[in-house]
Amino acid sequence: MPVSGKPFEKGRSGNPGGRPKGSRSKATLALEAIFQGEAEEISRKAIELAKSGDTVALRLCLERLLPPRKDRPVPFALPPIETTADLTKATAALLEAVANGELTPSEAAELGKLVDAHVRAIEVTDLHDRLTRLEAAQP
Repeated sequence: MPVSGKPFEKGRSGNPGGRPKGSRSKATLALEAIFQGEAEEISRKAIELAKSGDTVALRLCLERLLPPRKDRPVPFALPPIETTADLTKATAALLEAVANGELTPSEAAELGKLVDAHVRAIEVTDLHDRLTRLEAAQP
């Protein structure tokens, strides 16, 4: 039985689905109402300040025009991975690329995850093929 003042079990939310995706908080809605109709004027002022040398306004404008990239293509050729035995070649190539400065450690880690997923797919496919052959051999 729930304790008075605490209607939900520990670790259970009253709204397990959470806030709907895309919904905005009351504070955000209030700010939008305040700035409604003023956005163009405020944007022009920020641009004027940036043009006159205000570095904070300049950074704000640049961040809006060209936000920081969260991801980028990595020009790196992995050796082909057709069997689990090829895994060592792929990981050695990743380690060498990090050592040579061609990849950052975080880029290599992300590529390593892809290699791992590919190897697991090969293992599952091999296991399925073996099981199919065993079942076919049964009388």
